[in-house]
Amino acid sequence: MQSGVSGWYARLDRCLENRTEQIHIWLAAWEKSLLVHQPIAALLPEDWPTLPANLLTDPGHVLDHLLARHDAEADGRSPRGAHPTPPRLADAVIASELLESLTRPKTPTQPSSMHLNNLPPGFRQHLEKLNLPQHAKEPEVDDEVEFERVEKGMRTLSGIPLPVADTSCGGGIFHARLIRRHAESHSDSTDEKKIADTRMLLSSFQLLDNDELVVASTRQRLLLECIRFDLVSLKSDKPGCLPRKEAEDLFDLAVRQGDTLQGDWPWKESPSLIVTNPPWLRIKDRFRGMEEGSKLRRELGEQLRALSDNGVQRFSTMRGNVNLYRLFIERGLQILETGGRLRLIAPDSILREQSSHPLRQLLVESHGWSDIWAIEEANHLFPGMTQGVAVLGISAKVESEKLVVFGPISRADLRRDQQGLSNRVPSFEMETERWIAWAKDTWAIPRLPRDRVERKQTLEILDRLARLPRMGESQHAIATNGHTVRVRVGEIDQTAHSKSIETWVKGRGSRPFIRGVHFSEDEDGQVSSDTLPSEPTSPPELTNASWQCGAVEQIRNTAPDLPARLLLTLIKSVAYVGLLFQQIASSVTALITSNSMLTFKRG
Repeated sequence: MQSGVSGWYARLDRCLENRTEQIHIWLAAWEKSLLVHQPIAALLPEDWPTLPANLLTDPGHVLDHLLARHDAEADGRSPRGAHPTPPRLADAVIASELLESLTRPKTPTQPSSMHLNNLPPGFRQHLEKLNLPQHAKEPEVDDEVEFERVEKGMRTLSGIPLPVADTSCGGGIFHARLIRRHAESHSDSTDEKKIADTRMLLSSFQLLDNDELVVASTRQRLLLECIRFDLVSLKSDKPGCLPRKEAEDLFDLAVRQGDTLQGDWPWKESPSLIVTNPPWLRIKDRFRGMEEGSKLRRELGEQLRALSDNGVQRFSTMRGNVNLYRLFIERGLQILETGGRLRLIAPDSILREQSSHPLRQLLVESHGWSDIWAIEEANHLFPGMTQGVAVLGISAKVESEKLVVFGPISRADLRRDQQGLSNRVPSFEMETERWIAWAKDTWAIPRLPRDRVERKQTLEILDRLARLPRMGESQHAIATNGHTVRVRVGEIDQTAHSKSIETWVKGRGSRPFIRGVHFSEDEDGQVSSDTLPSEPTSPPELTNASWQCGAVEQIRNTAPDLPARLLLTLIKSVAYVGLLFQQIASSVTALITSNSMLTFKRG
């Protein structure tokens, strides 16, 4: 969202605080604009702030924002941090799961008559630097088989797998974008074919949310989207369109109120595709500002852990500070039919954080984790948020031959076609043996750079470090008398520990606090401490280079004189590698601690 647009919602709150009234007024103005063919801005109350031009073209996205702010406030959180799914990302995710449309005759593709070897050497070298992926020939689609699937209600002529569900629908953005794609596919179809396919599509929608206002708003939003794209008549019957009353009845069955995590799936037929962006919210962050918030959080955690299906624990991967999106992943795979697809948007921390290790293991060993979209940090998709995003593609209850990581992906790489991504996005296949060697059975995914040369160097470093013992292993040189080092991975919060971090003073009994400034990188990318003297002398090296802590006195005379926090600070010095998961970080320490030049003389 561009600057100025986000402030419109804050100004609206000052004009009208009641969120429910805001949503009802917006939906009423949207329907009236379809009836009288006027811009929605001209039909809003006069005391509302002027609607920015960016919000005029997609009234559904405004509804998504209003519902996201409503959800945040209902949970005791600030609405300023509420971010709905961006339409651009929703379109790309949908495109990755759509089947080939059967509404238009096939046009044979013309093979290129230009061979790569015929290009001048300079052009070939430039193409190699671009690191363009090698595209395999797409398998031929048997139209006869696909038409049989249409007859059985397994897909639409427009290429949408059925049934298609959203386990945490919010405003129903994914199904709204599916409606748009469906209408575009039937732009040249006969009225009879279009109506029959639309009826089958709407009757196979499955959307669930636990908020009554969200459910009612989503039903109306999907109806208005259908009217907007000439799939449903607004008042009188219209050729090629479903009657409004029939569509309303279908949406009453398609959008329901319920709890995906704790309740039963309310539809008899299991979905073949789930596309969702569940809440990125830890249990301990729920019910903020409520009088009995602490009690409610404790009860919610106990209820989720106690759930079971046929004697089997429903959420077997609950660890640490449980984030709800992890539970939605496990629950979605339970709901899907065998071989059904889950497309889910989550923070990219799921790929590396230790608490998600059981979930990653479940995806690898019990399901078919086939692909990951690694969307880079500061991607400008979610306004005001710098966290990276991961889009997971998983087949339920079946094995997958390989896991392919696409990325880093920028906002400009997202497409409404081409399987959702630009063909310029690099990809990498996670080979099982190599993966195990890197991650030591935690199934963590490394963050790789986009540049081809840097990516090659990173992979070489990963392979080299994987052969070295970890700092916490018994065969490491730092382990003595059968005792190993306990490693805590992360970064020292210099603000929280400001009382313990001081400037280095010669002669004072203290322990060195080693930071990235104490290391240098040469032209070949080698990190060393050749310029680090035994006693820091220059101002940058002296500043915040001493750790004053009572616990240090207990281990002052132990050897070697190397603090465990060395691991934490050295990660910054090799951050260009992008090794952000535990085992690789331990290997970095193992590699560097073998350098005798890292010892400091005691003051």
